[in-house]
Amino acid sequence: MKQRFSSLDVKVIAHELSTSLVSLRVSNIYDLSSKILLFKFAKPDNKKQLLIDSGFRCHLTDFARTTAAAPSVFVQKLRKVLKTRRLTAVSQIGTDRIIEFQFSDGQYRLYLEFFASGNVILTDNELKILTLLRNVPEGEGQEPQRPGLTYSLENRQNYGGVPDLTKERVRAALKTVVERSASAAAAGKKIKKKPGDELRKGLATTITELPPILVDHAMKTTGFDSTSQPAAVLENENSLDHLLRALEEARKIVGDATSSETCRGYIFAKKRPNASGENAEKEEGQGQHRGVLYEDFHPFVPLQFKEDKDYSILDFDNYNKMVDEFFSSIEGQKLESKLSEREAAAKRKLEAAKADQAKRIEGLQETQLLNMRKAGAIEANVERVEEAMDAVNGLLAQGMDWVDISKLIDRERRRNNPVAAIIASPMKLSENTITLLLGEAEADEDEDEAYETDESESDDDATESVLSKQNTTDKRLKVDIDLGISPWANARQYYGERKTAAVKEQKTAAQAEVALKSAAEKIAVELKKGLKQEKPLLQPVRRQMWFEKFVWFISSDGYLVLGGKDASQNEILYRRYLKKGDIYVHADLHGAPSVIIKNNPQTPDAPIPPSTLSQAGHLSVCASSAWDSKAGMSAYWVDADQVSKSAPTGEFLPTGSFMIRGKKNFLPPAQLILGFGIMFKISEESKAKHVKHRLNLESGEPAPLSAGELGEATERAHEDDGSDAGHDSDGEEDIADEQDKDHQQRANPLQSASQDDQDLDGKEEEEEEEAAAAATEQVGKLSVDDSAPADTTSTNESGNGNDDAGPEDSDEEDDEEAAAGKAKADASSSSAAASGKSTPQPQGQKKQQPKRGQRGKAKKIAAKYRDQDDDDRAAIEALIGATAGQKKAEAEAKAKAEREAAQAAAKERRKAQHQKQQRETAEHEEVRKMMLEEGVDMLDADEAEKTTPLDSLVGTPMVGDEILEAIVVCGPYSAIGKLKYKVKLQPGSQKKGKAVKEILEAWKYASTKKGVMDEQSQQKDRMWPREVELIKALKPEEINNVVPVKQLRVMMGGGAAGGSGGGNKTKGKGGGGRGKKK
Repeated sequence: MKQRFSSLDVKVIAHELSTSLVSLRVSNIYDLSSKILLFKFAKPDNKKQLLIDSGFRCHLTDFARTTAAAPSVFVQKLRKVLKTRRLTAVSQIGTDRIIEFQFSDGQYRLYLEFFASGNVILTDNELKILTLLRNVPEGEGQEPQRPGLTYSLENRQNYGGVPDLTKERVRAALKTVVERSASAAAAGKKIKKKPGDELRKGLATTITELPPILVDHAMKTTGFDSTSQPAAVLENENSLDHLLRALEEARKIVGDATSSETCRGYIFAKKRPNASGENAEKEEGQGQHRGVLYEDFHPFVPLQFKEDKDYSILDFDNYNKMVDEFFSSIEGQKLESKLSEREAAAKRKLEAAKADQAKRIEGLQETQLLNMRKAGAIEANVERVEEAMDAVNGLLAQGMDWVDISKLIDRERRRNNPVAAIIASPMKLSENTITLLLGEAEADEDEDEAYETDESESDDDATESVLSKQNTTDKRLKVDIDLGISPWANARQYYGERKTAAVKEQKTAAQAEVALKSAAEKIAVELKKGLKQEKPLLQPVRRQMWFEKFVWFISSDGYLVLGGKDASQNEILYRRYLKKGDIYVHADLHGAPSVIIKNNPQTPDAPIPPSTLSQAGHLSVCASSAWDSKAGMSAYWVDADQVSKSAPTGEFLPTGSFMIRGKKNFLPPAQLILGFGIMFKISEESKAKHVKHRLNLESGEPAPLSAGELGEATERAHEDDGSDAGHDSDGEEDIADEQDKDHQQRANPLQSASQDDQDLDGKEEEEEEEAAAAATEQVGKLSVDDSAPADTTSTNESGNGNDDAGPEDSDEEDDEEAAAGKAKADASSSSAAASGKSTPQPQGQKKQQPKRGQRGKAKKIAAKYRDQDDDDRAAIEALIGATAGQKKAEAEAKAKAEREAAQAAAKERRKAQHQKQQRETAEHEEVRKMMLEEGVDMLDADEAEKTTPLDSLVGTPMVGDEILEAIVVCGPYSAIGKLKYKVKLQPGSQKKGKAVKEILEAWKYASTKKGVMDEQSQQKDRMWPREVELIKALKPEEINNVVPVKQLRVMMGGGAAGGSGGGNKTKGKGGGGRGKKK
């Protein structure tokens, strides 16, 4: 079985990696073991995992692997240097088995060695070693490698370039092979080589760019005899030309392998010898093909494998996928064998416990049977037993010694005394007991004949009787007889022992079940503990859906709701995903995200149900600062065409900030309750069993409130004071226009405003309409020569609106500034714009008149220095030191002028940038407005295909569904409450990472309880094996970002398994409706 790369594999892998990894950044580095590293590369919408096994392999992988709990020192150094750096080049060093990764245009280089024990070496741009996986001492043909030394590339194979394949080069290579063979033979060295393998091996060491198997394939393809000796080929010119053609064919195969971006790969596998149907089913998912063992892989099909019928060839379009399949299959088989060994050991322990209990019960049953037989033998031979007891008791009554009694019985037994014949030695006279050999009731009749002896019997008859007695003794029982009681009492004693054994058997059988259950639980705990130490089986990496990068959930009515995690995501949601028919939801709170509700693309004019609007508002409020302050607030919603990125003239909207035009429809105050749950992705065949998640109204069912009706209904609960305060949660801004006239003229007894105030509000609202129209026109006519400075924007960060300032005030102020010849952008102009009043600037300052006495003093000074010229004045000033202050003042003035010039230039640059962005925004708004009016979809074709995956996401799978993936979702509890697996989240002090981990552990623990798991997957209110398997595969560190809050409190029910608590009808300590606080 192939275990490491050849030089051709390294060349092909390096070629593919250069096309798939270049321009990606290193997101993180992990160590899977002491010699296996995992590099994660990523850029938007493109993530790759690179597996590096030092000395053996390097390829992209699609399988998730368990990483080490803490990074090693080597990985920490790699992270410190390479993390977030862009990969700029991947190449092979010459034709050697070394791959070079260049980061940041060669500022750092990573070298992977796939020969000997392998190594991973990090250097700087001057090839100075910064860190490496293992230090290499100096040896024969090996330079030392350790931090601080220079990594040498000069002695690598063909580092300066691959030489041309010519006849002279082949002849020189053959001469080298012949000389090596001759010197080895002269030295008496024995070289182990297969017959006819000398030429192929020799060419592999001299023409290093071609591996031996490729040379062998080229020889067989061109018809060259690979068993030829190098000396014979060297002497024959025709053979030399033939060999040259074979090597050229090999070079052509190498060129074809790297001619395209991806290379085809071939796995050569043999049929598994014991591949039964049951084993084949277990191997499903571990490899692309079942029932085969992978043996080798190459970027071409060697002729020797093609002609061998024992091998089957598996074709792959991508070499990285082929290598990943090859090694991942082997790795999966090893992991599976380890787990199966642990399970087999646990089964052996359980079987041993069962065998021990069965052996105990069997021993008690044998004791009962033996006691029954002994009692029966005594009853069948009462007279003989009584005779033996009387004889022994008589000898004891005479005072005879126990040793003498034994000798007497032995002597009488040799004389064929029938009484002595049934007494077995040794006797237990110390215990007042003797052992008798008694036949059972079935053999009594035969034994009676043996005991009827006559004194006139001949010697031959006596011999025959002794032999017959010896044969019958084998079938007799040894029964201990108490000399102190009668034979019947002895039999009754054995019956009592049999009864005691029967009672003990019943107790043992009753306790055996409890003991076996306890042993099974203990073994299961040990097995679970052992399985935790082993790495789980390889699972493919789940590809996220396009909306999972946002905060998302599916509402109770089946609508997809998306929220931004930061300002950049808010911008993406607006520019790419907010289209006609969608709803924009937001809250005037710090940190509140922009939330959009995706409407059905086929029916964009259909109204959004009130429950979905309320749930979207709950998400916007819960993800804001209201969560930490534990204060429920209200959100609002508007249509998609009311959201704009165009700001009034002179203002600038940062990333994630938008303008809201028109009426805001406020929602009821939101409850600060979130839900954390799991949705399951099912196959295409299982979709037909489920009702569509989109809202399908049944006939006769009342239609939901439209957007306008909902706004009118919620207006009564929220009084608007007339001022449109802008929101700046993530740096967002919006300017809201006036309310409807019906709303303005509505009589409200709680409103204390006078009629004059209402008239004033009406005038201000008219001015706001004119300002909005003027701002829209000016955005489309922006030019570089606009006189409005870029930083005169009045933002809503302080909570003051800027809608009261009409366009006339701004124009008046600009005229005054132009007349003064200055462009001022300070807080005074901003406050003037906010208050609606202009602050005129002074046109100029009059020349000040000299003070009293200064004019006469000036005349005297002029008369005194009337005869001085410039040279004299300069000489006098230099003499008295008056020029130092002048020079300092000139230097300060020059520096001040330079600073002012730099500030002015920077200001002009910022102004140009803002104006450019405003022009681009205006163009984008015009295109977007046109598309909204025409109903054109702004998404790409591939994104439009991905906008309806909701039918495959279900909260509770049905019987027979094929469950593919488990997807974690977090949203309002009113939308999550219908899921099978869900918990309630409230504001608290627990960090979300720890909370998510506890939730997953609680679900895993619930699956181990009795009665919770449904192995047949028939009861929807109980946990199914496939669901538990997917939940166990979830990693807390990968799903932490799903929760949009930082601190929380988990409210988990007693069942903790979703549904009805997993079928466990008993009440736990934490049960009840109020749940358990964590």
